[in-house]
Amino acid sequence: MKLREVVELLNAKVVSGEAHLDAEVEYVFASDLMSDVLTIETDNLLLITGLASLQTIRTAEMSDISKIIFARKKKATDEMIRLAAENDMILIECDYSMFKTSGILFQSGLKPVY
Repeated sequence: MKLREVVELLNAKVVSGEAHLDAEVEYVFASDLMSDVLTIETDNLLLITGLASLQTIRTAEMSDISKIIFARKKKATDEMIRLAAENDMILIECDYSMFKTSGILFQSGLKPVY
């Protein structure tokens, strides 16, 4: 599924990386624990989190994750957006809970990591 479709399904807002919305997504992982994110080694992964911090951007970069959804109405700061842009990351803000966000994407055919 293209990231553009994900944004539409979730009525979400892209705050960084709009030029990359044709990127493919196959897997989704939802977590607020960045230590769990560090264990993931999956390509075409979309991370859903409620942790809107620089730590999230840095952890995703270390884990080769370039697509992040901030759920629960969390907002990316200007500094997060700048760091994401430097690393060619896509940041998306979504008003839905992590549960609802994950459920919508699962029902739409995206796969869990495990």
